[in-house]
Amino acid sequence: MNPDDISPLPEESLVPLKTPTLPDKSYTITEELDPLERKKQALEAEIRYLEGKKQEQIAQTQEIIAQLLKDSLLELESRKQRLELSIEQLEKRRDKIKEEMRTNFAGVSQDLAIRVQGFKDYLVGSLQDLAAAAEKLELTPSTTVTPIRTPEIKPTVLRTEKSVNREEFSLKPVIQGGFAEQNKEIKRLIEQYRTRPDYYGPPWQLRRTFEPIHAEKVQKWFFNQSGRGTIKATGSRLQNILVASAIISILHSIHGDRARALILVSYPERLGEWRRGLQDCLGISRSDFGPDKGVVLFEAPEALIQKAERLIDEQQVPIVILDETEEQVNVGLLQFPLWLAFAVDSQQQQSTSYVY
Repeated sequence: MNPDDISPLPEESLVPLKTPTLPDKSYTITEELDPLERKKQALEAEIRYLEGKKQEQIAQTQEIIAQLLKDSLLELESRKQRLELSIEQLEKRRDKIKEEMRTNFAGVSQDLAIRVQGFKDYLVGSLQDLAAAAEKLELTPSTTVTPIRTPEIKPTVLRTEKSVNREEFSLKPVIQGGFAEQNKEIKRLIEQYRTRPDYYGPPWQLRRTFEPIHAEKVQKWFFNQSGRGTIKATGSRLQNILVASAIISILHSIHGDRARALILVSYPERLGEWRRGLQDCLGISRSDFGPDKGVVLFEAPEALIQKAERLIDEQQVPIVILDETEEQVNVGLLQFPLWLAFAVDSQQQQSTSYVY
């Protein structure tokens, strides 16, 4: 078809097109912004409220902290004052104790040491006189010899035929100046205890570590003091018991069951310490303690003296041992063949506490 053959439409047939009408945009946006604006204002008001509340809480917290710090400082200041007062009181008490120790203890200890040494010197002289008098006496089986007494010491009564004829027991070790016959045996035992301790040995054998300082004290007591005299305390009751245990063990090895240890301690609680210490050091049991056993504990010297005299009558070997707390020595204790007293060193404090 030819384009020129198409005839145009008449003008009346043409219908004009209508343009659509748009809503008013400014009105719609305003309606949407109003709620947002109100919401914004509400949020800003809430923020201002929260900020004000926060500032108020911060102020309250700071006030509380300041009050706590003030109270704490006052309490610390009060505690400081109380501590300073306590320190001052303790310092005064310390100075007072030092003064009492300086003025009282030294004098008491020195006086005790002088008295013990005086007892020792007097005893040696008395025994020499007794030995000389005994040598001059002519004893016969039918003659009862009157006991020889010194002014202050009650010596052992010379016996009749029953006692004189028994040669197993006598005062030879004391009168003749020491343990000459048992010298090698005693030294051997001391060396054994010091270098080869047997912690599981038989009863009555020393079972604890024996240091050279302990061995020196034991050896001095046997050979320099002839088994009669004082030993300077070690500063510990347990070590004193160790030294005494070594002496008891050696004498038990020499004399067997005839050796009987008589311990004098004036305080009941310390008697318990001696019992436990001897059990531990010698491996003995509670059955070995008692009036007719190997160890007897006493609180009074008079009872010990009576027991020792009976043991000598029965041909036993009493070993008298005095605890270091015995400040006054009964002269009657010094008459026996074997006695040991622990003397407190004047340099040691009398208030020292001993714990087993």
